Amino acid sequence: MHVAGRIEDYALIGDMQTAALVCRDGTVDWLCLPRFDSHAVFAGLLGTEEHGFWRIGPAHSPGAPPAAASRRTYRGDSLVLESEWDTPRGTVRVIDFMPPRDTDAPQLVRIVEGVSGRVPMRSALRMRFSYGRVVPWVHKVDGRTVAVAGPDSVWLDTSAETFGKDLTTYSDFTVGPGDRIAFTLSWQPSHKQPPAHPEPEAALAATEEFWREWVEHCTYHGPYREAVVRSLITLKALTYAPTGGIVAAPTTSLPEDIGGSRNWDYRFTWLRDAAITLSSLLRTGYREEARAWREWLLRAVAGDPENLQIMYGIAGERELGEAELDWLPGYENSGPVRVGNGAAHQLQLDVYGEVTEALHLAHMTGLARNDYASLLQLKLIRYLETHWNEPDEGIWEVRGPRRHFVHSKVMAWVAVDRTIKLIESGDADGPLERWRELRDDIHRDVCDKGYDKERNTFTQSYGSKELDASLLLIPQVGFLPPDDKRVIGTIEAIQRELSTPDGFILRYPTSGDDAGVDGLEGDEGAFLACSFWMADDLAMIGRVDEARRLFERLLALRNDLGLLAEEWDPRLKRQVGNFPQAFSHVPLIDTALRLTASGAYGG
Repeated sequence: MHVAGRIEDYALIGDMQTAALVCRDGTVDWLCLPRFDSHAVFAGLLGTEEHGFWRIGPAHSPGAPPAAASRRTYRGDSLVLESEWDTPRGTVRVIDFMPPRDTDAPQLVRIVEGVSGRVPMRSALRMRFSYGRVVPWVHKVDGRTVAVAGPDSVWLDTSAETFGKDLTTYSDFTVGPGDRIAFTLSWQPSHKQPPAHPEPEAALAATEEFWREWVEHCTYHGPYREAVVRSLITLKALTYAPTGGIVAAPTTSLPEDIGGSRNWDYRFTWLRDAAITLSSLLRTGYREEARAWREWLLRAVAGDPENLQIMYGIAGERELGEAELDWLPGYENSGPVRVGNGAAHQLQLDVYGEVTEALHLAHMTGLARNDYASLLQLKLIRYLETHWNEPDEGIWEVRGPRRHFVHSKVMAWVAVDRTIKLIESGDADGPLERWRELRDDIHRDVCDKGYDKERNTFTQSYGSKELDASLLLIPQVGFLPPDDKRVIGTIEAIQRELSTPDGFILRYPTSGDDAGVDGLEGDEGAFLACSFWMADDLAMIGRVDEARRLFERLLALRNDLGLLAEEWDPRLKRQVGNFPQAFSHVPLIDTALRLTASGAYGG
């Protein structure tokens, strides 16, 4: 019996429209079809084998756990996963990938290859639709196995013999040196004709070529290239190719607190996450992704910037209603399992700054001018002009009362500052003097009300004593210079009060069994993005060696494939939160670029 592995036990494969997670023992425990935000066909990650899985690996005794792969890796700079098992009878390799697609049916391809000896193998496929709740009708059509439930059908193609038992499709076979047996799972709307017969070997070659050509565009060649390229590939895999929307993560409800209720659906496009992802892609040579995201943004926001949402569906959908799936026990019994996200309609004023900064960077790096993008930017500032001084829910989407969060005000300042620069460049028209006064007013307000003179630190919100790791962004966005005593004091205060024993950074204080500033019970791990921000700030204030040591400790938290979740639990020494997380891989790239630019590492 397989149980879901630790979060870092999973590998990511995907086709830039959806993604699967593959455990070390060869089990696919998570796959939504046909899109990132579709219902899961395999939801064992959030429940048990009864909720859907697909395992291919060496045969094992009934009741015994399947063996973990002896080693695994991605093929070069690609999203093609290779897992190898050394067994008493020989060595076998499983190659897992999802071919990039345009309009064709999504496919998950698994090729079993004999390396040495003769190894008995088993494929066990249990398809469950609607997040594990619906058992499909499984039958044969012209030698192909098809599972149908409502609007969905999933087709299995393989040359191996298959049989059904206990509502599961099995295949038992043996591979010797050079043998290759392919299994392909394809999704198709159930009312349509069957999908075309797959060509797995040709698909493998095309997938490897796609990733090879894409990585060649990377302009970063510094000392952390391996980590940067793997993070870039991960970000590309989280991009929904048809629209350019970028999901925060391909999973829902992987807990920030094991056994707790801090479980959220991240399969949507947060403007903040997407904007900072765009910035990292632009800085490393990926202009086409930036152009596609800008077009997605313009479609999503449309002519209604006054009602800007913090997140949208991957095609720009606005309604992301939150629900709980009570038939799923949750990852390691961390309930509830949620789909949709009720934070979509929160007021988070910092988003205006992140979006404006992304549009500004696109403009500065020579992305072809888009007049509507400039018009949108002006409309966003006109909205901020009358709303910047309101309380909001802030960057961390607190479900407690609104506050005057310092980070939100700083990012409102960023939005105005970057728009002033756009007007000064001659590429837009606007009330320049009025907005210069607005910029000064916001700056003065933050420094007067968000700064604790006695402790020499900015605070989480006006009048509060709590700290917040988002304050680390103050020097990075240019609100104050790095050598300002208030910046240095804030960095040192966060190190003292929000640092774990191993030097990683918490977002803000949590209150265990009591509802804290975020309105939630329970605690959470160190937030990896904040820890990278600390490394950035240390480098900016001249403590470069300390920054490098922190950065390299963060790199050591990645799993064996270079992937990061949202957080690190310092007590359990494991990754927690949705996985892999764009908001962790983006600052990894940014910190690597900053450290390389410092010239300290021969980069």
